[in-house]
Amino acid sequence: MEVNREKLCTGKADVSADSAYHCSTCHDDEEWSSTSRGRAKSRSLSASPALGSTKEFRRTRSLHGPCPVTTFGPKACMLQNPKAIMHIQDPASQRLTWNKPPKSVLVIKKIRDASLLQPFKELCVYLTEVNNMIVYVEKKVLEDPAIANDDNFGPVKKKFCTFREDYDDISNQIDFIICLGGDGTLLYASSLFQGSVPPVMAFHLGSLGFLTPFNFENFQSQVTQVIEGNAALVLRSRLKVKVVKEHREKMTVQNGIEENGVAPTNTEKEVGKQIMQYQVLNEVVVDRGPSSYLSNVDVFLDGHLITTVQGDGVIVSTPTGSTAYAAAAGASMIHPNVPAIMITPICPHSLSFRPIVVPAGVELKIMLSPDARNTAWVSFDGRKRQEICHGDSISITTSCYPLPSICFQDPVSDWFESLAECLHWNVRKKQNNFVEEEF
Repeated sequence: MEVNREKLCTGKADVSADSAYHCSTCHDDEEWSSTSRGRAKSRSLSASPALGSTKEFRRTRSLHGPCPVTTFGPKACMLQNPKAIMHIQDPASQRLTWNKPPKSVLVIKKIRDASLLQPFKELCVYLTEVNNMIVYVEKKVLEDPAIANDDNFGPVKKKFCTFREDYDDISNQIDFIICLGGDGTLLYASSLFQGSVPPVMAFHLGSLGFLTPFNFENFQSQVTQVIEGNAALVLRSRLKVKVVKEHREKMTVQNGIEENGVAPTNTEKEVGKQIMQYQVLNEVVVDRGPSSYLSNVDVFLDGHLITTVQGDGVIVSTPTGSTAYAAAAGASMIHPNVPAIMITPICPHSLSFRPIVVPAGVELKIMLSPDARNTAWVSFDGRKRQEICHGDSISITTSCYPLPSICFQDPVSDWFESLAECLHWNVRKKQNNFVEEEF
């Protein structure tokens, strides 16, 4: 089934060529320099400029991070607030609006969970029969025997549009997303959209549900409110990650003998570079993998070495990810509206190595230290795990494509509600007051 692509409304002012901030993602600039906009790479933040250099450093990146793109999918955007300061709106004023009525919806269901079959069927019937919407589902969801063998659900199932992850691009065909499950369904929805993300409505039908504020009991009225554009939004910033790997191939000399008569060992020859990019909602984790040695990685901020991490690894997380793995590793919890990146060590070999928060606009780079005993491993929201060798690099900065998550109440109330209900934040037995004595 073909869906006509609608014209997007940008809702954003033009950026002049000599602006102090240049967003590489928005301007299709994929070149990431190894140094920060004219800074010489050094081992210290206080290092002096290179000799013979008379050009004074001028920062060209905003410390507040890239201005987020506020068009979400083909038809949704955020209602503009003329009183906004810079690009950060008051959380209470972030509201969803539609340029045109939404017609297509992606339904993401947690797989291998029989308890979600009935809610999934009810939701799909409501969307197709009542709202006459085009429903997209992943092909493997319909392969579940309980769905495939349900004759009553057959007429509804025939109306679905299906897709396969990593094969079909649906980024310009989805108006909004509905997730049925836990926080993992929201992370999965994020991974499907490497550019602009449609608004996401997440129902709490999983284990924890920190990021899923909606209960399914009254789903009809809640979905109707979203379709009508009557909903609050929280823009969950994502990380733009670029992994550069040195392509190497093992080579041996013919007949097993080198020119000097010495038996050779396997050697590696650099044959090029492999570049991969990811949009990450929670965190980038660099760890020691299966090795028994400590990981030993250098962390650069805007081209300057700030520290070497010796321990089990390091977590670079968004404010959304600060309540996930980072919180378990001892980090503070940051509200999603705060423009920041958190750096958290995992079991560091130093008692003074505490988690730090840096501005959202900085560019981080992580590389194996030259004297590292072993390689490292990296994963992105717990997926795409791969090995990092000497010469490879991981560049991380804040993406200009946030994930617009639809709120049950508002960004502040929903966050504190999740802290209390899911993490039992500051739950304790209350202290008794003094009993006043009567004289």
